[in-house]
Amino acid sequence: MKTQNEHWRKKSYQKVTLETKLFVVDQILNGQVSTNFASKKYDVPRTTISYWIRKYSTLVQQNTGMSKLDEIKKLKERIEELEFQKDFQQDIIADMELITGVDMSKKSLPKTLAKEIELKKKNRLKESGSM
Repeated sequence: MKTQNEHWRKKSYQKVTLETKLFVVDQILNGQVSTNFASKKYDVPRTTISYWIRKYSTLVQQNTGMSKLDEIKKLKERIEELEFQKDFQQDIIADMELITGVDMSKKSLPKTLAKEIELKKKNRLKESGSM
């Protein structure tokens, strides 16, 4: 236990080169070492390493040139594309079930998808019956 005369000293650390920082961050992000291990090995506080990781992530994001809004836009476009594919596949399954008379979707697909296909079949029957 410290006496009143002893002052609390802040631990001093040596300066770390940019190459070392990038090396440490790369090792952590690739899962080769943990933040705790790197902190002890390179005698750097964990908070400092966390700061390096945040800075490095920002640097990588700037280099890729994709902002958060661009990334969101790209993901929304991908969602639209996948929903179109899903609808197209469901249409094909519904048509095949109508042609063959075999309910394939109920046996092999999750209930929610099977219900969607059943609705598509009913709509197709309504369309063909009214024409």
